[in-house]
Amino acid sequence: MTAHGDRPAPNAHGARSPVLGMNGMVAASQPLASVAALRVLQDGGNAVDAAIAAAAVLNVVEPMMTGIGGDMFAIVYMQKEAKPVAINGSGWSGSKATIDYFRSRNADRIPDGICSVSVPGAVAGWFKLHQRYGSLPMPRLLAPAIEYADNGFPVSEIIAAQWQRSEALLRKTADAARTYLIDGRAPLHGDVFRSPDLARSLKAIAQNGRDEFYKGEIAQKIVEFSDRMGGLLTLADLSDFDAQWVEPVSTNYRGFDVYELGANTQGIAALEMLNLLEGYDLKSLGHNSAEYLHLLVEAKKLAWADRDAYIADPDKVHVPAGRLISKDYAAMRRKLIDPGRAKPSVRPGLREDADTVYLTVVDKDRNAVSFINSLFQHFGSGLVAGNTGIALQNRGVLFELDPSHPNHVAPRKRPFHTLIPAMVLKDGKPFLSYGVMGGDMQPQGHVQVLLNLVDFGMDPQQAGDAPRFRHSVLGLALESAFSEQVRTGLVAKGHDIISALDVFGGYQGILIDPRTNVLVGGSDVRKDGLAVGW
Repeated sequence: MTAHGDRPAPNAHGARSPVLGMNGMVAASQPLASVAALRVLQDGGNAVDAAIAAAAVLNVVEPMMTGIGGDMFAIVYMQKEAKPVAINGSGWSGSKATIDYFRSRNADRIPDGICSVSVPGAVAGWFKLHQRYGSLPMPRLLAPAIEYADNGFPVSEIIAAQWQRSEALLRKTADAARTYLIDGRAPLHGDVFRSPDLARSLKAIAQNGRDEFYKGEIAQKIVEFSDRMGGLLTLADLSDFDAQWVEPVSTNYRGFDVYELGANTQGIAALEMLNLLEGYDLKSLGHNSAEYLHLLVEAKKLAWADRDAYIADPDKVHVPAGRLISKDYAAMRRKLIDPGRAKPSVRPGLREDADTVYLTVVDKDRNAVSFINSLFQHFGSGLVAGNTGIALQNRGVLFELDPSHPNHVAPRKRPFHTLIPAMVLKDGKPFLSYGVMGGDMQPQGHVQVLLNLVDFGMDPQQAGDAPRFRHSVLGLALESAFSEQVRTGLVAKGHDIISALDVFGGYQGILIDPRTNVLVGGSDVRKDGLAVGW
């Protein structure tokens, strides 16, 4: 069932078992989305159809994390093509977004709010995927999301808590408060919430296609709202935009081909970490021992230094991706890791914390989709475009104002992006489709989960449930399950251990067992999610 077939004994403390299926499987961060996608598979849709349906439902039921006002990325393996392909659905900045614009306002960084809003790329990405691979009509795929937006859905527990943390942000503007609050408050666990404005927008997109969003009434409303609030978008910025098919980047880790999105995303950092860590006998150190975690954190520091120096929009600047993910480069950089002592952190020039949804689908033909969609921070910019029900992302805050930095702000430029879906092949066939949500936690989470599977023989549920660390400029955060002995060992090596809650991401994954062809799904207990198969 696992990479090496030596699955550990089941957890004795009531942990979830992995979900098994033969005809198709979905893993998403909210059960209503998982079930909607499963129904698409049962109706004869393929993995791409189901992924779009799940993403649309998540837009409604997990609105602080994702939506059509944000961006998306996906890695897709279709059996008829027999190779992974990727789509970059990240939008570009507005035509009025220049360094001079922000400097004239005495800004030393891109501020949150309307000036951080870039063109939403998600809808373009959905339709581009569907045009190439979809088998069911788009109105059928958007129907479950429209139904939940129109008729309402019960708010689940973790999502309710996240919603409540955004009350103050949503109260700042009348449109956001009207759309996403109930009498001025966030919905509580179990409340039934309706989104009639969003339902109308989704119906218009289902009926009129992607041009409704980029050239039609929705586009006009977004730009009118941007103009009224002092934003930087024009109608042409939306009408000229489209998602892009791109080549994913990959490396081989102990016989497994690991695929990520390249620039403008941080997928290269995950691959660089794997290349660095391949040079060690990690299993001999013991899972999540102080010695093991030390190597992972030190590899992360090196990969992040490169990430923050080089990753930007490859259509605008040269990104040395091939060099960064080469084995020779890893061998050179590995010499900088001291097994006994932590190096001081290199302060990244990019912001921490972000909110995202990840989902994955594998269908009866073993077509696989690794799919991620996000607004960046909770409810993105916190702004809703008039009566559209659409929360607008704030990805623009990730631009730099230093003109010498590759990721400096410029018109129609895609910002550095934290979103990265992942896919792993074994002997040229899909083995694992997975992701870990949460800003710069994503590459760290990708590596930790994959090592759990490959080096320690865990199943997809165990690999996601295992305690994780998150390293940032503030220090090293460890989940509560780590022992005092491990914490003491890391401190002795020079690591600064900090307290942090709710920063360890949310994982979903589906493994295709090479021996039996059985689908094995896992869904993170840190989220309200569900893996479901049939």
